[in-house]
Order: sequence, then C-alpha cells, then structure tokens
Amino acid sequence: MRLFHTTIIMIVLFLSACTSPKVEQIDLSGDWQVKLDSTNVGETENWASSKIEGTSISLPGTLDDAGIGAPNTLEPAINNYVMSNLARKHQYIGKAWYQKDIEIPSHWKEDAISLSLERVLWESTVYVDGKKIGSTNSLIGTHDYDLSEITPGKHTLTIVIDNSNKFPDINVAGSKYPDKVNQDMAHAYTNHTQIKWNGILGDMVLKASAKNNPTNLQVYPNQGLDKIKVTFNQPTLEENSVEFVIKAVDGSTVYSEKLKVSNSNNNLHTLEIEKPEGVELWDEFNPNLYDVFVTTSTGTVNTRFGYKFVANNNGNLTLNGTRIFLRGNLECVIFPLTGYPPTTKEAWAKLIGQAKAYGLNHLRFHSWCPPKTAFQAADEAGFYLQVELPHWSLKFGEDPKTVEFLTSEAHKIIKDYGNHPSFIFMAMGNELEGDFEQLNSLVAELKPKDNRHLYATTAFSFQRPAGTRPEPEDEFFIAQWTKNGWIRGQGVFNNKSPHFDADFTSGAEFVEIPLISHEIGQYSVYPDMSEIEKYTGVLEPLNFIAVRNDLEKKGLLDLAPDFTYNSGKLASILYKEEIERAMKTPSFDGFQLLQLQDFPGQGTALVGLLNAFWESKGVISAEEFSQFNSELVPLLRFEKAVYESGETFTALIEVANFFKPLDNQTLNWSISDEAGIVLANSELQDINLSIGNNTKLGEITFDVNTESAKKLKVEVSLEGTKYKNSWNIWVYPKASDLAKNNIVVTSSYTVAEQVLNKGGKVLLNPDFKTLDGIEGRFVPVFWSPVHFPNQPATMGVLVDDKHPAFKSFPTDTHSDWQWWDLCINSKTIVTDSLNVTPIVRLIDNFVTNHHLANVFEAKVGNGSLVFSSIDLITNLDKRPVARQLRNSLLQYMDSEAFLPSQSVTIDDLKGIKLDKKQGKFSTEDIYD
Repeated sequence: MRLFHTTIIMIVLFLSACTSPKVEQIDLSGDWQVKLDSTNVGETENWASSKIEGTSISLPGTLDDAGIGAPNTLEPAINNYVMSNLARKHQYIGKAWYQKDIEIPSHWKEDAISLSLERVLWESTVYVDGKKIGSTNSLIGTHDYDLSEITPGKHTLTIVIDNSNKFPDINVAGSKYPDKVNQDMAHAYTNHTQIKWNGILGDMVLKASAKNNPTNLQVYPNQGLDKIKVTFNQPTLEENSVEFVIKAVDGSTVYSEKLKVSNSNNNLHTLEIEKPEGVELWDEFNPNLYDVFVTTSTGTVNTRFGYKFVANNNGNLTLNGTRIFLRGNLECVIFPLTGYPPTTKEAWAKLIGQAKAYGLNHLRFHSWCPPKTAFQAADEAGFYLQVELPHWSLKFGEDPKTVEFLTSEAHKIIKDYGNHPSFIFMAMGNELEGDFEQLNSLVAELKPKDNRHLYATTAFSFQRPAGTRPEPEDEFFIAQWTKNGWIRGQGVFNNKSPHFDADFTSGAEFVEIPLISHEIGQYSVYPDMSEIEKYTGVLEPLNFIAVRNDLEKKGLLDLAPDFTYNSGKLASILYKEEIERAMKTPSFDGFQLLQLQDFPGQGTALVGLLNAFWESKGVISAEEFSQFNSELVPLLRFEKAVYESGETFTALIEVANFFKPLDNQTLNWSISDEAGIVLANSELQDINLSIGNNTKLGEITFDVNTESAKKLKVEVSLEGTKYKNSWNIWVYPKASDLAKNNIVVTSSYTVAEQVLNKGGKVLLNPDFKTLDGIEGRFVPVFWSPVHFPNQPATMGVLVDDKHPAFKSFPTDTHSDWQWWDLCINSKTIVTDSLNVTPIVRLIDNFVTNHHLANVFEAKVGNGSLVFSSIDLITNLDKRPVARQLRNSLLQYMDSEAFLPSQSVTIDDLKGIKLDKKQGKFSTEDIYD
C-alpha cells in the first residue's frame, strides 16, 4: 500500500514538472542597455532595429542613480545658481534609449499581453524588434502598452524616455534662478525638490491575461452609508450574473453572492448591493480595508477599498457623516537621496508614521500625484490625502493641447487611485491663474464621474477674485485670505502685539463649503551644518556647504548649531500659535503646513522643524508638537503674553475635539513658575466634549502680585488622557529701578563720550529710528532670503540666558513672545568690524551671515559701555518688558560682574552703520 502511494506521488510530481503553471507576469527589472540621444538622431537612424551599444544600467532607476549625464561643475558659493536648490551630481535632459531582450512564453500565444511602466517623467515610446508600438505622456501614473500582437519567443524591447518639457504653460518659472533648467517649480517636473530624472521607476512588467478579462474594478460607497455600487469593464459579458465577494484583509469572507448585473453600457457593467453588516466604515481611527472580487466566465478582477464617504455638510467637512479637521502638511517630492519619490509601501509608511507622530492626519501633494504605494500606506494608516494635477500654471487654458493633457491626467488619477479611501481631496493644481471658466468646466466634468472625493479648481490663487472666494464648482476652498481678510498668520504676527484670543472667523465665516488654510507657516530655520554628511545620494548640498564655508570665514561656525536651534524654537512658537488659531476657528476645516520638514529648493527654503529626511533637528519633539496638533487639543483664549503686578490674568478654556464624543470629563488647569512650584490650580468637572469646537468651558483667573520678573507656565489637561497643552506668560513688577547714580543712561554720543573719557559707565541707547540698521522684526525670514530677497532678514535673538545681564530678566536663549516689543522697537546692528561681545545677538540670515547685535558691551577709553539699539527709554510706563530689561542691564552694570574685556573707540561707535544693501538681501548681489 505504501509503495502504491509513493508511486502515485511520483507520477503527480512528474506530470507537474512537465506542465509548468502559466506565467501571468514577467518582471523586467534588472540590467538594460542605455544610450543617450541629446541630438534626437535615434529615431532617424532607427536605433530600435539594432542592438544598442550603450552603457549598462539597472532599472527601475534613473540616469542620476547610475552616474550618467553631465557632471556638476558648480562650486560651493553663495549665489543664485548654488542657493537655488540641491545640486545634481549628474544631469541629463532629453531622450535616452533603453533596450533589453525579452522572451514571450509559448502559452501566452492566445492572451492579451500588455507592458506597464509604473512611473516615467514625461514621455515614453515603445518599440518591439524595431517596430514602434506607441507613445505615452503622463507624469502621474502608469504608461501602458498593448503588445498582444507579438508572438512567443525572443524579442528586443526598446523604450525611449524623453524627460524634456512636453507642454507649454505647465509650469511657473522661478525668475530668480539664472539656470533655466532650474526655473520650473511645479513638483511634478522640477529640479527644486525632486529632480528632472530620466528613467523608469516602480513596476516594469509584461502581463498576460485572457482577452476578455474583466478590468478596472471601481467601488463606490454612497452618502447614506447603506449601499455599495461596483463597476467594471469587460468587452463581452456572456452572462448576466457574476460572483461577487468581499473579504477582510485577513482573508476571511465578509460577503459572497452571485449577483445580476444591474446595468451595462457598452463595456461598462454595474452591480449594486446593500452594504453588508460585516463591512465597517473607514476613517483615521478605524482604517478598515476590504478586498473585492468580481468573477465572470472569463476571469477575475479585484481591488482593495475602504468604505467611506466624504462630504460638505452645511459648510463642514464630514467623513461618514462625522465632522473631521485636517491637520495637514505639504509633500513636495522631497527625497534628497534619490531625487524621486519612493515606490515601496514601506518607505511611504515610514514617512506617514513620522507625520502621525507629530499629530498630522493629512498630506497635500503640491502640484503632483504620488505613486500607488503612497495611497496604500495612507489607507492602512488612516491618513487623508489631497492630490493635484501635475502643473503650476499662470496661463491655464491658453494652450489647448496642454488642457487636453491635464484633462487626461485628471481622469487617469481617479481611475487609477479612486478606490483608495485615503484619497479625499483633488485640486486641479497649485495657485493656478488663467481661464477659471475652463477650470470650473473640468471640475464639473469630474464630479459626476466619481463622487468619492471632493474637488476644487485650485489650491489657492493669487488671481482676484478667484483666490478670495470659492469658485462655482468648488467643493472645498483652500485660501490664504478671503475677501474679508487673512486666514493665516503671515502679516499678523509682526504687525500686532502678541494676543491669544484671536481666530480667523472674520475672514472665514462667510465661506459655505469646507475651508482649509493654505500653506501656513513658512518660517525659515537656519541651515543645520550637521546635515551635510547625510547627502550620500545623487544630490550634493552645495548650498549648505557654501553657508558653512562662509560661516567659517567669518568666525561664526561654532555658533551654527545655536543658530539652527534658536531660529527653530522661534519657528515652533509661531507654528503653535498659527495652528491654535486655526483650531479655534469654528468655520475652519483644517490647515496645511508649509511645512513640517525642510524644503531644500526655491532658494534653500529651510522652513522645517524636521530636516528634509523627516528627521528631528532637536528643536521640538513629536510629543511636544502633538500637544497643540492632535485630534483633541485643549486651548486657551487670553489677551496678552505680558502682565504687570496688580493685573489679573484671565483665560477662557476650550477644547477642539475631532476624536470622539466624550462625556463627564474633567479638565485640570495650573499655573506654575520655572522652579515647578504651582501658584494656582483648579479643575472643571462634568464636561461634555462634542465633536468640533467646545468653547467657554470655564475660566482661569490669576491675580498677578510680584516683586520680581517671572516666566510662568499655564497648563490645561484632560484628566486620565495624554491630551494637554501649555502656554508661557511673563509677569513684571509695576515699578523698576530705571537709574543708578553711577551709571549714565543717554541717547547722545556726545554725552556718552564725555562720561567715558572720565572713566564712567554708560548705557548708550541712541534713537533706533535714526540708526542705519536692519529693521526690527519679531518673525524670522519668510520662506527664503533668496526667493524673497526684499525682506528684513533676521531670524530671531540668540542670548546667553545665564549671562548676569539677564539676572532680573527671565529669558530663554531664543525669541519668545516677551521679546516682541523689544524686537519691533529696535534696529539690528552689524558688528562685523567691532571686537565686541553681544549681550543680545541677532541671528542673521544664511546668505549674508553678519555678526549682529542689539545689545553689546565694551571698554571705551577709560570707561565701560553697554550699547543698545533696542529702545529702552521711550514710554517705559507702557512697555514693561523694555522697562525690566533696562532694569536688569543696570543691575548688571552696577555689579562686580560688569568687566568688559574687549575695547572699541568712540569713533567706532559713531561709525556704526549698515550699508543699505546689507539690510535687505538683493538678488542682484549674488548673480554670478
């Protein structure tokens, strides 16, 4: 018996070996030959009909990966060529011919054969054995070719990739960048973030299938959340019923029935069913996913989906009938090792995981659409995505072929990625200008075709009136301002003294569709020199190296880590207030940061609290950031940051809750000093938190009675949870000692000279309005001093908080809200030529890199001096911070610690000037 069984097994194994299973797919990755065709002679000379004698290259990949192309010749220097963006080590723009021998299996003889290239930059053209199959243009999805006519056996496959610009008006030009190849700024086609690579990325496959197989399965949940509609394509449907199966991701069957096709229109067939009880809704807290299978007599088609419906509910953004709030960030194809987006789900999962750690739940893909794996990772993480057509046009509609191309791309996006539940928003592009009638027509064409997403004509526009109110076809509106005013912090934080009782209601409340604030933040952070060694891929950080070399030449390199940290702390403070204002606005539905990570292009726009690799700069932890950027955030409304003894600090408590309804909660609040001693605390009980803005939950009052200056922390927390938030306030005594008998305080150089010549002590405080200096500002450089050169370009204060001059003036090393009045009422002085020790140093922008100071000390002749370009004389009864700083400086000058070690002359002081060019960085100064 045993011998019989063994014989049967051997026969089965023998037969299996003789009849190998049908191969459904052939992976084309591996070695290819490549030959560059910069003069476009390849087609004329018919390169596809013979073996290409070129260079071996591994695909998927790019010419940059292989080190093929013109080598970079730039040297590190602070000019517009270098500071434009990261430098490509090799660059090639034009046609490249890729060739490989393939073999078609004999059992594919009767099949439909297709070639699919997952991602190509611009145009591909395919030849088989010298015969042209066709060409495809797409920046956002697969390039697909029908190869059904080729016979089994060996063939030569040739693919020509042309990465030169194919359509006019697709891109806005960055005119500040003299190298024309670096002027295109839309992220689908640019050198500023990703690069204009030539190659093939992701899947490269030959596929075989039955010629009448079902394809293009689309799953449509309905707004009532009780039905599922399914469509698929099949040329000939021989029967009127199909097998319909829904499975959970663990493989268990949720639903299985044989269903009749409810409607057929040419080759498009439709099924409709009641939503099975086992299908759960998808959202950020419950990322439930399912696989759907439709089987006809000729084959099976399947897809993954999540059951969700996104909608405008009386102006509120809702998902599955529940209001949501987008805590967003831009994704601009910033992958500085490769210069192109990853095509593995693991890479996107890592990026999204880091974003979630910082409290984000949303990514906006600025002027591009990511690969399928980005959607897959977002689906699994419960992360919301906005995609856009691959352009940034200021002339939309002028070129009909460009409009035709973009329209094709729009339909391809919803076909290829529409099933992904993470895909909730689609805009026709970034900051578009031109023919808005055509943009509205395009949106109107898409909306009835696929209602699984909300659509908008543009992600903001500088064209008026388009950018100030929604367009007729918009289903959501992204804006910086509306016809009623700003809805983001730029233009606010420098012009109004710090106040924390404001939101954006006045500019937002008239908008009757979901409203998202556009690209908030953009606060520049000083380059991190330690980042240079991380660039081990195809891009060189010549811009970083140029800054490092300049710092070294000017004796500032040792301060570089302090510049990065302290400018970053200021940026994080501003991001906090901007995010909280958005969350306090009842008519808001979200914001989109620009951005959490650095943007290494457009003039080296290092606006991130993380670097371009999504790694922390050590400025703020994910835990700290998520305290004010999360699904549930305690918030306060209070009048100001600075209080005097005898005043009362009053704050109203509220909670932005986009998590879940929470009843019978307890909110705790406390006020403590820097030693951690609690000065006041209490709790609010029986608090019910609904979804949305829970306002006026309670009030904090605290009477300020102090004989010394203090920094206090106000904290609010939700008991028994991780949710808490905190704010700094500063309290000062009403009266301060503003004079010392042995110290002369004067704004006169003449008086100062007389006193110093006699060996006296002088606090010299000239009228800052008469000084030649950099305009005093609280906020740092906006975006980039290269991209926007005509701005006062400082990046916050840098002080030694342990210096005895600050003994009676509580401060951190960086700017905080109490510095606002001091910065606004000042001029910043360039001290390059002075051998002085700053007491208050200003961080210069990374292009000019001057030694800057607002307050410094020095020996002058026989005397000793503190020089201040901050106004410490005017209206001190109304300026408690300036009053207290003056008091603290005088106490220091009256102490034994006041022993300046460096000397200047009175003529040096009289000569303190700043060339007008140095105050504002001019583009013309760095063209090379």
